[in-house]
Amino acid sequence: MKIIQNKKELQAFIKSLGTRGENAGELAVERTVRSIINDVKTKGDEAVRSYTARFDCEKPAYYRIPEVELIRTYRTYKENEQEFVDALKRCHDNITAFHSAQKRTGYTMTEENGVITGQRIRPLDTVGIYIPGGTAPLFSSVLMCAIPAKIAGVKRIVMTTPPSKDGTANPDILAAAKLCGISEIYLCGGAQAIAAMAFGTDEIPKVDKIVGPGNVYVTAAKKLLFGIIDIDMIAGPSEILLIADKSANPAFIAADLLSQAEHDKVASSVLITDSKEIVEKTVLELEKQLDDLYRRDIAKSSLDNYGAIILVQSMDEAVKIAEEIAPEHLEVLTENPLEYIGKLNNVGSLFLGAYSPEPLGDYYAGPNHVLPTNGTARFFSPLNVDMYTKKTSYIYYPQKALNKAAEDIMLLAEREDLGAHANAVRIRRNKE
Repeated sequence: MKIIQNKKELQAFIKSLGTRGENAGELAVERTVRSIINDVKTKGDEAVRSYTARFDCEKPAYYRIPEVELIRTYRTYKENEQEFVDALKRCHDNITAFHSAQKRTGYTMTEENGVITGQRIRPLDTVGIYIPGGTAPLFSSVLMCAIPAKIAGVKRIVMTTPPSKDGTANPDILAAAKLCGISEIYLCGGAQAIAAMAFGTDEIPKVDKIVGPGNVYVTAAKKLLFGIIDIDMIAGPSEILLIADKSANPAFIAADLLSQAEHDKVASSVLITDSKEIVEKTVLELEKQLDDLYRRDIAKSSLDNYGAIILVQSMDEAVKIAEEIAPEHLEVLTENPLEYIGKLNNVGSLFLGAYSPEPLGDYYAGPNHVLPTNGTARFFSPLNVDMYTKKTSYIYYPQKALNKAAEDIMLLAEREDLGAHANAVRIRRNKE
């Protein structure tokens, strides 16, 4: 990992974080995805099946997974994988408890003159969840995406996930789906699955919003189809930033940096500290722990290209840099970590103290792990219950209240040269 000690190197490094993935054939990916989207739009299920055969497997066991298969899988897990099922249930309970506190109701404001204004909050009708399969079947994302949708009151949840090479669905994903009460699951993946949910086909319904992680093709499809459907966010490569003082444990720091570096060659792991001793000991720990990793080649490439240790003069400077980077995950390993809650605003999820490692948030604690990346934590939020709702305002004015407001409204409308707007008020004004 590079060690950064001056402003010029720091700014160059921060700039490099913002361009991760841009050189990996982004334009070619977008051209491919546009072609897939157009095919699915015109040919529907035929195109989806064709791309599935081309990219995933020649003949999936199912297109839509029968509910009896979900029941059978879950029953098998309860009989043979009870420890896994119990762990999933505890995760489910924690995620449910956390997101239940987010649910909001509308409000009504009534004034003495009889004016009534307010806002209704209602769930979306149909939501699509995309869950990656392949080498990284993210069953945990099933819980993170489905539970807040259920709490919001979404009527219909559709899930797509790519088949394995043998044509079957990943059983961990099916078990998690069954636990969350999802019964409508289609075995298809990639940009074709996103397009199918965006436009609707004969078999896959059109959804209002698509959420969930995915590769560059899935992300490009979500980006291109935004506006036809809503999406959760444009997700980039994973990232973690640690702020540590001299009290931190270098072994913990190294382990946490590697926990993100193993995700992807363009993942980013950054340490900011004011202690030279922490720098030296962390470097030694990284070398030691890297040797034991199954995905060490990926982790090493990530650390070499997008990892850094930033040595600062003070913890205030560390906070300032962290705010500029606006990371997906931010760990605070300091003597008094809770004091940083009010200091760090630009972060997807904040992990406080030596015993709150990032995987705690990935799986178990309750806050969502679908998080803004690539600096977008400055303006995006984690996936939450509110994202599965829509808001409608309403207005009721009695005639006397409109008469009182009429002159102001007409003045403002005519100032914008919108005479018909003014007339819609004028024509009502004197009819008492």
